[in-house]
Amino acid sequence: MSQIAKLIRAWLAASAFAGAAVHAQTTDFWGSRLPDQPTQFIFGYGSLINSPSREATAGKPVAAIPVRVSAAFGYVRSWSDRAGSGFTTLGLRRPFDGEAPMTINGVIYPVAGNDMSAFDAREKGYVRVEVPRALIEAVSWQPLPAAGTVWVYVPKADGNAPGEGLPVPDANHPLVQSYIDVVIEGGLEYGPQFAREIIATTRDWSPYWLNDRTLARRPWVFDKQFATVDALLAASAPCFAKRAFSEDYAAANIASAKRNRSGKPEPSRACEDAAVPASSQLR
Repeated sequence: MSQIAKLIRAWLAASAFAGAAVHAQTTDFWGSRLPDQPTQFIFGYGSLINSPSREATAGKPVAAIPVRVSAAFGYVRSWSDRAGSGFTTLGLRRPFDGEAPMTINGVIYPVAGNDMSAFDAREKGYVRVEVPRALIEAVSWQPLPAAGTVWVYVPKADGNAPGEGLPVPDANHPLVQSYIDVVIEGGLEYGPQFAREIIATTRDWSPYWLNDRTLARRPWVFDKQFATVDALLAASAPCFAKRAFSEDYAAANIASAKRNRSGKPEPSRACEDAAVPASSQLR
């Protein structure tokens, strides 16, 4: 090979290398996304708002964003589902005649691996209902997921459509403070206004309200947020004045509890109906 041919070949090789280097330097990755993005999301409106509660089911940290679902979704957040251990939990129900649906604030979070089984098992007695994305608004600087399906768990009574024919709290299925604490402390992760909105947009508060906190008469020992939670409830939650310690609750409601166990229906009670000793309140 002549000297000129060698020079031309070397120049071509150098040009190809330089071109590849320039291409590598100028590649634009704008708009590309990481692979394996989640496509299944859950809207949590009760205990699932609370990060430790949510992550106990997921088995690992789960990021969530605060959102609000429009009243056009057609449901009301209420005390309308019963836990197997004997207390009333939050659910969604259809509005009664003459009642309007309400906005519902909560959080949206992704389901790892799009595997819903762990949360389906946790929400036994509820069914998954899809929430139209157009009815969801983000309420912080974090935007909604760009794509995917959002589900919410709605209680289902036998023989009824989801959110219909649901029970109300009674003496044997009261509101319990330990559950309420989980919900409100979850809301406080996004600020006091968000937590206050949870209370204001929840219906069917009941005078059957048991203060079952660990060391309920000295709650500061185990719960550093008790004072903030109680201040929010005292300002916004109907029936808060009827909350009672265990012994006072039992004394005030033993007759109602016996009627319930005998199968006799217990009429719903307004907050002013229940007589609970004032000494049962921790101020």
